[in-house]
Amino acid sequence: MSLLIGDVAPDFEADTTEGRIRFHEWAGDDWVVFFSHPADFTPVCTTELGYTAKLKDEFAKRGAKALVVSVDSVEDHKRWIKDIEETQNTSVQFPIIADTERKVATLYNMIHPNADAKVTVRAVYVIDPKKKIRASIVYPPSAGRNFDEVLRLLDSLQLTDGHKVATPVNWQQGEDVIIVPSLTDPEEIKRLFPKGYKAVKPYLRYTPQPDK
Repeated sequence: MSLLIGDVAPDFEADTTEGRIRFHEWAGDDWVVFFSHPADFTPVCTTELGYTAKLKDEFAKRGAKALVVSVDSVEDHKRWIKDIEETQNTSVQFPIIADTERKVATLYNMIHPNADAKVTVRAVYVIDPKKKIRASIVYPPSAGRNFDEVLRLLDSLQLTDGHKVATPVNWQQGEDVIIVPSLTDPEEIKRLFPKGYKAVKPYLRYTPQPDK
């Protein structure tokens, strides 16, 4: 199954380190950063989950929370969490799904046989409160992810949902954004962007971030 941006994220039930969950019910009205890791007790994953744990407050500021899946058991997850907390100096406070039968991983296309048939690749799905997939990123098992980029992506999605703008290359919070090309009425542009804008080309118009 191939999941595309705009698709409804499939619902499922699964056992986790925080008890059994039904995904859509657990997600509630929050954004969800749902990601897979190849296996417990592995070095790259240990650093990733440790860093994610440290981002709990940053996720909360954005109305978001993390959910993790791998093909290991709840018992293994719980033993591994102790290692994560010890080595990364943090407290893991998000559920890790036990997917020993690979049902969730298969549902979300996280098993890539040509990379490794036995483990999940490093997939990331950003899912909005309507349960729509808004973005996906896939890394090979060997490459650790950049979770600062995931936060930046969340910021962009939430900003562009609320305003008729897009974010340019390497955009960060507080920097100028781009007025969407479909917006052409001068009066509407003036009303929506009272700080003004700079037109480099008719289709390339920079304006200060409207919610700042």
